Amino acid sequence: MGDGITGAKAASAPTLSKAISRVASGARLQSIDALRGFVMVVMLLDHLRETWFLHISVLDPIDAHTALPALYLARLAASLCAPVFVFLTGLSAFLYASKHSLAETRIFLIKRGLFLMALEVFLLSELYWGIASPTLWLQVIWCIGVCMIVLAAMISLPRRVLLAIGLVIICGHNLLDPIHLESGHPLFALWAMLHQRDVIALPFGLVAQTTYPVLPWIGVILTGYAIGPWFLSSVEAAKRQRRLMITGCGLLVAFVVIRLLNVYGDAPWFVVEGSPLRTAMSFFALTKYPPSLLFLLLTLGVGILLLAVFERMREGWLMSALAVFGGAPMFFYIFHLVVLRLLYHSAVAIYGHTQGNVFGISNYLWIFVWYAALIVPLYLPTAHFSRFKARRRDIRWLKYL
Repeated sequence: MGDGITGAKAASAPTLSKAISRVASGARLQSIDALRGFVMVVMLLDHLRETWFLHISVLDPIDAHTALPALYLARLAASLCAPVFVFLTGLSAFLYASKHSLAETRIFLIKRGLFLMALEVFLLSELYWGIASPTLWLQVIWCIGVCMIVLAAMISLPRRVLLAIGLVIICGHNLLDPIHLESGHPLFALWAMLHQRDVIALPFGLVAQTTYPVLPWIGVILTGYAIGPWFLSSVEAAKRQRRLMITGCGLLVAFVVIRLLNVYGDAPWFVVEGSPLRTAMSFFALTKYPPSLLFLLLTLGVGILLLAVFERMREGWLMSALAVFGGAPMFFYIFHLVVLRLLYHSAVAIYGHTQGNVFGISNYLWIFVWYAALIVPLYLPTAHFSRFKARRRDIRWLKYL
């Protein structure tokens, strides 16, 4: 009988171990999807602003002297989106590589990168701006595609080398800010792609607007890939969360220290006499195009802390809902742009151009009303597609969405 009990315990131990491993793995991966979903939902607020508030220009960085505080805060929150998404792309690439060969990972990154670049040029630019024009807008999806291809080229390097290169790029690229090439220079197009936000003339009367110069973002995807081992199922959740908390807090402390020095990493901040609020707005008005060192320290610091928080939350309706948005990010991205474009053209057809040559609303509070009204209608189709995507893994092209 004693042998029987011992045997039963021995037999149940691996089962229990596997169950715990599955739970840890589920929380670990759900936290990534939840963070991705969170920034997608925040992104919706900014895209609503770009739909209904086109008549109010938003400079880069936002002017602390004149910006509407509510718009400024929403734009500041939306600053999380691109850095977190690129960082998680690198992290997800590592998790993919942990289950596939180097060659398979490289092929996947190249194919996915080319797909994203083509999607940006041939579909998303038209959806985003709502017009057919000779301008090819090379925005965040294009940037992610380029970064994936660069990662594919570098993926055979040791992880510590990738981390070092990523950190050097993030910390040092602002030293390149004084370099400005004119359109006639032989390296102009390359430099405009890498670090100088500009317009590149193309054949047939086309032009390309390099909204997201890719060099700093390459640093971000490399660092995301480099911390991938923290998310292997063999790493204890408490250890991973401690690393994330230390890293996130460290980035935020570095941001505060460097920003207070006011000598490197972004345009200087300033004191607005008689307005502590606008002085604070100046402090957090950071450059996104291309992202400055301070922009990345702040946004990645907050993003990494949120990743730790979401993993600790593990369960609940909020985590599940966010993970739905994050589990089908490209579907949600395309779907919400289509919905916003249809709403805008419907408003133009009904009310005409109310703000100069565009339709717009006069009170920014209506942005939040629209935001609250659209969350559930956008969630339901995304949830349906996310379940379909999880159920039909045999359909290979679904992984691109």
